[in-house]
Amino acid sequence: MLEIRDLRFAVEEDGKTKEILHDLNLQIDDGKFVVITGPNGSGKSTLARLIMGIEKPTAGKILFDGTDITDLDVTARAKLGVSFAFQQPVRFKGIRVKDLLRLASGKNLSVSAACEYLSEVGLCARDYIDREINSSLSGGELKRIEIATLLARHTRLSVFDEPEAGIDLWSFQNLIRIFEKMQREIEDSSIVIISHQERILRIADEIVVLSAGRIQKQGSPEEILPGLVGSAGVCEKLQ
Repeated sequence: MLEIRDLRFAVEEDGKTKEILHDLNLQIDDGKFVVITGPNGSGKSTLARLIMGIEKPTAGKILFDGTDITDLDVTARAKLGVSFAFQQPVRFKGIRVKDLLRLASGKNLSVSAACEYLSEVGLCARDYIDREINSSLSGGELKRIEIATLLARHTRLSVFDEPEAGIDLWSFQNLIRIFEKMQREIEDSSIVIISHQERILRIADEIVVLSAGRIQKQGSPEEILPGLVGSAGVCEKLQ
């Protein structure tokens, strides 16, 4: 279970303090699929980065399975079972796809096992297994490879920052299947997704709506979606 208590985050801009998140309180139970949405600039991606430890809060606490992880770095949180997928995946020049999957899994995966993860995300394994994670890969290819690494990790909490960004319709439909597979195969695993996409919002157990750094609404899709569909910058459809 993830607990966020009185979380605040502020930055300095032009000599002034700008508050991004204000006294946020949120609980994400085991086995839940939670989508965090809201207009641009509402603090969604900042919250995701705080959960992973990429940013440090100005105040408040983050607890994972009862352990205070507020001051832990990214590596320590990863070891506890937290994974993060960036909106714009990182490139690793000199590292091959199969090496990245082995690092993610924490074991010496066979080539055939690594290929299975690539197949799950719709990539022809023989074309990618020995490729470097560099500029020769498109943004969509990198996104799929990054999701394959999260599948290989089998972590308790997976955080995705706008996973639909830069992918085609087929990949988007496959994403939905992957999210469902992750929840089925990893006991008590939770998924947190930052997204505007209506189709992702519809399959959530719970939707959290952020606005101006505060939780505006929280509830089931049936409770929340009617007020979001068609709202500018909040709920979008993939064409």
